[in-house]
Amino acid sequence: MYELFIAIRHLTSRRRQTFFSVLAVGLAVMLLMWSQALMVGFTDVMYEKTVDRMAHVTVEPQEGEDYIHLYRNLIENINGIDGVVGISPVLTGAATFEYKGKNKNVAMQGIQVEAHDSVMFINDNIIEGSFRDLEISPNSVVVGDALAEKLDVEIGDTIDASFPEANPVNLKVVGIYNSGTPMDETLAFTSLSTVQDFLDVSNVVTTILVRGNDRERAQAISEKIDTFGYPASGWKETNPEIIQTLKIEGTSNAITLGLIIIIASFGIVSTLFMVVMEKTKEIGMLMAMGVSRRSIMMIFVMESGILGLLGAIMGVTVGALLAIKMGSYDYGFEVMAGISSINFVVRFQDAAIIVLFTFLLNLIAGIYPASRASKLKPVEAIGRD
Repeated sequence: MYELFIAIRHLTSRRRQTFFSVLAVGLAVMLLMWSQALMVGFTDVMYEKTVDRMAHVTVEPQEGEDYIHLYRNLIENINGIDGVVGISPVLTGAATFEYKGKNKNVAMQGIQVEAHDSVMFINDNIIEGSFRDLEISPNSVVVGDALAEKLDVEIGDTIDASFPEANPVNLKVVGIYNSGTPMDETLAFTSLSTVQDFLDVSNVVTTILVRGNDRERAQAISEKIDTFGYPASGWKETNPEIIQTLKIEGTSNAITLGLIIIIASFGIVSTLFMVVMEKTKEIGMLMAMGVSRRSIMMIFVMESGILGLLGAIMGVTVGALLAIKMGSYDYGFEVMAGISSINFVVRFQDAAIIVLFTFLLNLIAGIYPASRASKLKPVEAIGRD
């Protein structure tokens, strides 16, 4: 294919300009590849620190009801859904905790320890005491470290829990947890029976939390639970801010770096215009020899594509190697709850898409100078000095 041969000859005859054009695109693509690896790592860590630590599906009482009655039957039905790996009935009530003159309003959750840990993994966050002591020690409580600091309580201390129309109870602190979230100051765990006595209710819960074997199946599981007559919501519905944050981060990242590549592509356009001006006589001679305008245009479009492809391959390779070499990126502060360090994740599909995008972009960028070259008149082109 003689068009390709001529395109390569043009580029090799101007090695310096060719090198800098490829370098400009390569640097832009390198930044994009590095940033994409960081973004994928950020997404993985964010899911790990948030979605993987929360219920995938939340089941609530029927419309007009405050509680879920006959929750044990509902749990049996949910347990039969394919993909469900954890179910936790929860009874939540407002309470005021008081210790030695200090008090704090909290949400007190009555749970079944093993069931709740299978959904929320609270035991992993215990920093003092034992989460499982809630079941062995009557009228016991596990509090967040921020709440413990606020009330100045330690393991073994007894907190007075009260609330209007509730039955006051003394709760012994058996554990302190740290989830790295605001709930550490406002959420306390105790046994399901303790909260039922506190609220003076029996055999009811306020929510049922469900975990699936895959977070992406949450919607399918919630739709199945809906057929049992209870409203259920997947984590994407209960925590839309997570998806929104990722979308904003990803979109702004793609727009910014896409613009950098577009700006770098103008360097290729500039190089092609210089080639057209320098090779004017050659273009005229080729036309005079019978080479079609379409072939002339094809030569310069190929040159643009070659420059873009070389720059893209170089940039993706260097960007991927840089990301792999760095391994992780430490912000030095928490960008979100519990997230301060992010691993770079290099994916082949990202590299392929970036190379293809850059190649096509530069092909398009080369159309204008290629069109100018194909419109030269043979006689005038040959006669130019």
